[in-house]
Amino acid sequence: MTALPQVDALVTGAGGFIGGHLVARLLAEGRTVRAVDLKPLDEWYQSFDDAHNLCRDLALKDSCAEVVPAAREIYALAADMGGMGFIAHHKAECMLSVLITTHLLQAAVASRPERFFFASSACVYAAGHQADSAVVPLVEADAYPAMPEDGYGWEKLFSERMAWHFCEDFGLPTRVARYHNVYGPNGSWDDGREKAPAAICRKVAEAVLSRRHEIDVWGDGEQTRSFTYIDDCLTGTLLVTRGESPEPVNVGSAELVTINELVDIVAGIAGVELERHHDLSAPQGVRGRNSDNTLVRARYGWEPSVALRDGLAVTYRWVFDQVAARHHVRV
Repeated sequence: MTALPQVDALVTGAGGFIGGHLVARLLAEGRTVRAVDLKPLDEWYQSFDDAHNLCRDLALKDSCAEVVPAAREIYALAADMGGMGFIAHHKAECMLSVLITTHLLQAAVASRPERFFFASSACVYAAGHQADSAVVPLVEADAYPAMPEDGYGWEKLFSERMAWHFCEDFGLPTRVARYHNVYGPNGSWDDGREKAPAAICRKVAEAVLSRRHEIDVWGDGEQTRSFTYIDDCLTGTLLVTRGESPEPVNVGSAELVTINELVDIVAGIAGVELERHHDLSAPQGVRGRNSDNTLVRARYGWEPSVALRDGLAVTYRWVFDQVAARHHVRV
């Protein structure tokens, strides 16, 4: 196996939504980046000629042993995941992502990076704290006693613990952020893995372009969430990675809305009034979830600040363009 050149950062899952944006941010900082994803390069959401792009299956131990050495920072974002429409029906596939994290951590012990960042999720939080739409924001301790989202949440929580113990037992400088519903342009919007903001943007765009001002909404629309714009996610990721604490911390907006309010915002951006059809049989996830940012403020003097309407305006414009292009509509 030929040794790869030294780089400032390795980003796994670089062909995905957050991974692609992270590669762009690191390159803008002047960092050298090794970008790795399972998908062929022409299927990445974003790719950059300035990065060292590789297509590898990181569930295989040999692939991790190849790409990890000679990287000063490692960003472990690779995972099989999506929105509720995906994770509700692909629990085993989501849990198999533990192979990726395991092999990356093992390879990192041998290569001794300056930092190993693991991208976790608010899906690790115990279901009992999320049973009501009138939520109490989730603090980091609410992950235990454990009862996370079945499948995907269990994998994330287990991988968090594994990262913690690699730090304890092997001195690997691991860092963990729990992402809360990250959204923005250049991501999944119509492949079954999209999350609520992209799905709502797509449905509103389709209603506008078809002039059938109707929209399907999963559930009664009164379930609550906070949504974190991608720029805030990236800033939080870098702060956590380069900080001094290995303990998990929320990286999420505290701006709570119902799904009905999310539809209101996107419809307002689009300048359209919509008739809503609520599908009570569709996957809905927990009833309510919001981020408590006390710890991230105390530890880093920061919390996400992009207003939901501002982030959705950018996201809707991008999704609208994708929908229009698919239907060959000039706008």
